[in-house]
Amino acid sequence: MHSQTIAVDDERRPGINWITDTVMVIFHLGSVAALFTWSWKAAAIAFFFNWVAGGLGIGMGYHRLLTHRGYSVPKFIEYFLTLCGTLALEGGPINWVATHRIHHACSDREGDPHSPRDGRWWSHVGWILVGRAMNHDPEVLERWAPELMNDRIHFLINRYYWAPLTVFGLALLALGGWQLMLWGVFLRVTFGLHSTWLVNSATHIWGKRRFDTRDDSRNNWWVALLAFGEGWHNNHHAHPASARHGLAWYEIDVNWWCIRALQILRLARSVKLARLQDGAICATATVRQPRREFASSGL
Repeated sequence: MHSQTIAVDDERRPGINWITDTVMVIFHLGSVAALFTWSWKAAAIAFFFNWVAGGLGIGMGYHRLLTHRGYSVPKFIEYFLTLCGTLALEGGPINWVATHRIHHACSDREGDPHSPRDGRWWSHVGWILVGRAMNHDPEVLERWAPELMNDRIHFLINRYYWAPLTVFGLALLALGGWQLMLWGVFLRVTFGLHSTWLVNSATHIWGKRRFDTRDDSRNNWWVALLAFGEGWHNNHHAHPASARHGLAWYEIDVNWWCIRALQILRLARSVKLARLQDGAICATATVRQPRREFASSGL
């Protein structure tokens, strides 16, 4: 996809990201406060929108669609999934995509924005609190996500990625008071952030390796449960373009189920899958006809 020699602005330039760090502290404090205002309604809202933001938005949208183009959808669905991703407060889509593409280009080697080889704390959250890995210069974005930089809608969403969550939080405050906002925004966002960060840290430390990849990626079942299927990370690094990460029947992959539902409805096309031959996963292929894919995937 890109040259393996990474020539970008120094992602580890010393300095504290004061705005990011302040927001992180506020959200963690707010998540603790939420625990003192329990209600089933608030918990249900947090649970549902955790899936909307983390599953539809980050997993299906930012990751499998925008970053790897594991499948294609009409533009209105692509923009909808991108807006869902902004509710996770993981930055704008173009910055997210550029960072993840850099990660794949030099995973667990020099240039990786968040490798546990540089420290477990660093891979989990340190790389966000210090450095420039989520605040790329335009030149870096142009190199690693040129198609998104040339898309006016994605460009606007990337610039104002904080706006949808702000409007959402104010709506919850107006409809249900502080309790709904604390659960639906602060606790939900904090939980979702750590779920995504565990994919960067835990799945490069603990788990099983089905494929002998050049990095330390591992399949981790409990991270997969938290992140809607993103924890089958060794599968993903072996076949990054595959829209399906949980390759075995017992590997729960909610994000794939949702993509599969879109495909059955003929809203998702050009779905790329790691294909099985004689029980072994051999290659990633694009399956354009939903009925043919349904048979070949063994579902």
